[in-house]
Amino acid sequence: MGTYKNKACFVVNLLNRKNNEGFYKLQEVFNINEELFLIGGRGSQVRDWYKNHQYCGVCGEHNIIDEREMMLKCPNCGHLNYTRIAPAIIVAIKREDKVLMAYHSYYKTNDYSLIAGFVEAGETLEEAVRREVKEEVGLNIKNIKYFGSQSWPFPNSLMVGFTAEYESGEIKVDNFEILDAKWFSRDEIKRRSNISISSWLIDDFLNNKN
Repeated sequence: MGTYKNKACFVVNLLNRKNNEGFYKLQEVFNINEELFLIGGRGSQVRDWYKNHQYCGVCGEHNIIDEREMMLKCPNCGHLNYTRIAPAIIVAIKREDKVLMAYHSYYKTNDYSLIAGFVEAGETLEEAVRREVKEEVGLNIKNIKYFGSQSWPFPNSLMVGFTAEYESGEIKVDNFEILDAKWFSRDEIKRRSNISISSWLIDDFLNNKN
């Protein structure tokens, strides 16, 4: 899947493993070694891509690995499959000295987090930000600004972060993905692990009071 310290780096599947002794979950690796977390994340995504694209989606022939590029190709019809990522946006919406956070239906904890969602076909990133916010909490926003991005291998996302400002509307959750949403002041927010771009956006809000 590339090189690490000038040596070829590989990802492998271990089959029929009886227990997890000697292994770590990918999230746990972040707190051990961030560099290895990034490598493990790439390996996880490459593995899933290879596993899910063994056969050509056009003619059904068994794909083969290209010798020069990170690509699977069909020896029969020539259809090409490059590694897949799913771009998603995440946004910190500010209103005066508060930030909007929401309670998601699919979370296993009671934590509130920022608004996020996948980019749809034909959208720009900024259009996806506006749509997700409008669909999930019913608000209009303005001054959308790019913040940063992060590979998020759970399983294959590219998270693109933005900041924005409240423009108009009242909070109205969709009661599907979002069960509740409200404005949080700085003293109501606890700092979290810095593993994700969500925590980076929250830290940016906490540290910048202008």
